[in-house]
Amino acid sequence: MAPTTKPGRRRGRTVTITILALLLAAILATGGFFAYNWYYLRPAAVPAGTPAQPAAVTVDPSILPVSADAPQPTPRGVAAALRGGLKDPALGKLTGMVSDPLTGAILWSQQPDEPRTPASNAKILTAAAVLAELDHGARLTTKVVEGADGQVILVGGGDPTLTAQPDGGFYTDGPKISDLADQLKRSGVTVTSVAVAPSAVQGPAMERSWSTEDIKGGDIAPIDSLMLDGARTDTADEYSPRSDTPAQDAGRALADQLGLHGPIDEVTPRTSAKVLAEVKSAPLSTRVGDMMRFSDNVLAESLGIELSAHLGGPASIAGGADAVVTVLRNKGFDVSGVVLRDSSGLSTADRVPARLLDQLVSAAAGDSHPKLRPMLDTFPVAAGSGTLADRFPVGENPGAGWVRAKTGTLTGVSSLTGIVQTVDGRVLAFAFMSGGTSPADARPALDDLAGALRLCGCRS
Repeated sequence: MAPTTKPGRRRGRTVTITILALLLAAILATGGFFAYNWYYLRPAAVPAGTPAQPAAVTVDPSILPVSADAPQPTPRGVAAALRGGLKDPALGKLTGMVSDPLTGAILWSQQPDEPRTPASNAKILTAAAVLAELDHGARLTTKVVEGADGQVILVGGGDPTLTAQPDGGFYTDGPKISDLADQLKRSGVTVTSVAVAPSAVQGPAMERSWSTEDIKGGDIAPIDSLMLDGARTDTADEYSPRSDTPAQDAGRALADQLGLHGPIDEVTPRTSAKVLAEVKSAPLSTRVGDMMRFSDNVLAESLGIELSAHLGGPASIAGGADAVVTVLRNKGFDVSGVVLRDSSGLSTADRVPARLLDQLVSAAAGDSHPKLRPMLDTFPVAAGSGTLADRFPVGENPGAGWVRAKTGTLTGVSSLTGIVQTVDGRVLAFAFMSGGTSPADARPALDDLAGALRLCGCRS
């Protein structure tokens, strides 16, 4: 009798043989494919005497200054370039000015002396005053001092860029609460509780013309000398709602780092209290850059207060606004018609003429006020960064990439002030202030005016 084989084992051998056959077929097919391509599709031999293939082109990015010999535009040429765009009804009531920073010549203007609501274009005044008056490398200090019975007191230094985020907060190089906690742990002091010092900001924490609804809306927070990420409740969101208890939030963040619970009291430290830990803000120039690129109202108010304190004035919102005007006047700028209730432009009571906005930008682009030059780097780039990232559509507006400007928006108010390099290589300064129409309609119309300046030879 022939030996028997179990059915399952026979099926297994059959499957194995089939798989091996398929693999062999696949290998042969693949080999044949590559052999065909190598033989029939290989490149032809290079004829003798053919020069060697040139090296790949390398990119050498660089920033080149504009030529001082670029053709000089004329008022007639600028007026012609703007004529079409000025007919757009979306502009509403428009005032403005265009000038040549190289010569100081006014090339176009329309009621430039009329004080208008600037919205966030007021931050140009704040940036210019702060850069003109203060040390660009100045830093603010947040510290922890010793209290009684194991308590430590967190003392704000007017720096809203302090963060509780381990990987860095919203602002550039913001100092970290975790660094304060690490220093406390290394100090050898047994910490039993955390308190916060009273705010060093004098007067109201909110300007009376601001709306409390803007706190939830993410535009502002009660200004305190101790804040985290500008009082944002979500540091990943530029437009996050803000907290109305910023100092308490900072105190709680430090307590959490130390593993402590319980209420965060407000305690006035002794004048001679021992400093146990401290962190410093980014340099002033960095903070001004964040204020301008993000159009951050909290940071603008803090910078205004810093300026006022430097001048010996009150550390208050009103003091900051007054300090901005005072410095600009002392630096030789015509501040007639200017009314500032705040340093951010959030107040609808602020008034600034387009003339001053244009003059400040022109001064920064020219040679008369070299300390203002860094302000140009803080302006968002059209279709590239900050508040202009989603404006000036590439391929539709010729200003994309060539315009750098500060935006300003409130209900019924739109403004745009900055610089543009023309196709002839000439840098022009401009300030456009629109009112009475929806910002959604006015902004593209303002962008078209700036784009027209980009294409401007303007010599006719």
